[in-house]
Amino acid sequence: MKISTKGRYALRIMIDLALYSRENCIPLKDISERQGITIKYMEQIMPLLTRAGYVKSFRGNNGGYKLAYEPKDYTVGQILRATEGSLSPITCIEDMPNQCTRYKECRTVQFWEGLRDVIHEYTDSVTLQDMIGSVEE
Repeated sequence: MKISTKGRYALRIMIDLALYSRENCIPLKDISERQGITIKYMEQIMPLLTRAGYVKSFRGNNGGYKLAYEPKDYTVGQILRATEGSLSPITCIEDMPNQCTRYKECRTVQFWEGLRDVIHEYTDSVTLQDMIGSVEE
């Protein structure tokens, strides 16, 4: 499994918003400058995060983006799934229940399901708050 630039950048954008959008909306231009991500690429990522309900967008002079929830309420897994889709290492274990015709006799499926579970457990155990550090630190 390889996380694409879209997923990596989405995580950086969410971290930036967690750090800078406490009260105010943040224009894409500001995030772009801090993160070194082109506005054009961010315009592809932001609708995914907005559609997932993770980010709110506001129009107008003081418009921009801000988190819909507190940083503690997002996991890295949620953010990556919103931009990457499934985090399963292989496609044949994405469906529940499994639709693979070889599922019952496959000798590798337990390994792949175990790897998928480890990936999900880890990415879902790390919050956006963990990524930015505790406010009390």
